[in-house]
Amino acid sequence: MKHYADPIPHGTTTRVHFFGHPAHAMLVPFPIAFLVSVFASDVAWWYWGDPFWARMSLWLAGGGALSGIAAGLVGTAELVAVRDIRRRAAAWSHFVVAVMLLSVGMANWGLRLGDAEAAILPMGLYLSGLGMLLVGVAGWLGGTLVFEHQVGVLNEDEED
Repeated sequence: MKHYADPIPHGTTTRVHFFGHPAHAMLVPFPIAFLVSVFASDVAWWYWGDPFWARMSLWLAGGGALSGIAAGLVGTAELVAVRDIRRRAAAWSHFVVAVMLLSVGMANWGLRLGDAEAAILPMGLYLSGLGMLLVGVAGWLGGTLVFEHQVGVLNEDEED
């Protein structure tokens, strides 16, 4: 228990990386883009009524959910593998919000599988809006970890 009294060092080296590039940081842009775009395509369907936008929302929700699972697995591996990440409250907050986001994304995708157009109003639009809000919160917490705590960086001394 004594190690919990030790100060948390500034900066934590990534353990899950490809040629020095943190894997989680490489994967998260995809679910972010997909899940934010679901809301935009839902609004486009609501405005124009074109079935194309409902199909687009279905594909974006699926892409966001599946790519989010990939990013989440890598992020979870990083959380489990690195003690100094586990010791940060922002890391656990980011983890919890990201799991909530994946749950909403999967529910949103599952809702649309039967009839993509009928699923949009009201529940699909609600879930895509909630997903967009959760993307913002998870992104803010992830940014806090990277920019304030220097989590997930690669120490230049360890590159050799």
